[in-house]
Amino acid sequence: MKSKIGLSLFVLFCVSSIALSGCGYTTRSMLYGKYSTIYITPFLNKVDVTQESYTANKYRIYRPMLETDITKKVINRYLFDGNLRPIKEGEADLVLKGELVEYRKDPLSYTSDSEDVTEYRINIYVNLALWDNKENKILWEEKNFNGNYSYFVKSSMVNPGNNIVVSEGAAVNNAIDDLARRIVERTVEQW
Repeated sequence: MKSKIGLSLFVLFCVSSIALSGCGYTTRSMLYGKYSTIYITPFLNKVDVTQESYTANKYRIYRPMLETDITKKVINRYLFDGNLRPIKEGEADLVLKGELVEYRKDPLSYTSDSEDVTEYRINIYVNLALWDNKENKILWEEKNFNGNYSYFVKSSMVNPGNNIVVSEGAAVNNAIDDLARRIVERTVEQW
């Protein structure tokens, strides 16, 4: 009887130890300790507006000053996150370089007669590179990194109460917010 209780306590102790030790998950930044500051270069607009129009790119459009809005939102997101403090380039541990390469407004759903669009998705694509400023080496690079937001321009007849109509300007702002959040997560979480 004592050996069964002892064995049960030993198993309980082992299971508790494993459960409490977890699998190493943490919400703390992977950059913690080594890097504390970042400089965000102004995003460059590399959207090619001279391309010929064809079916696959007919929803590509140009939006003036989008790269400036992206730069501001990314800086603000780093400030909000708090893991990396944005500062001047010469003093920063890291430098984030980015360029806007595509802005798309794709239709997602139509009215029942298929004549009018009721829902769009804004997609913003950027190329990114994160540099270690002190060692002058690239830490990671991402091509066609995406932020997006879907929105309704008119209420559909299928489910009219659940479709909140949003302006294109608000949708673009939300897509930039999504992009900025993803950029900061990519930088500090290093999944």
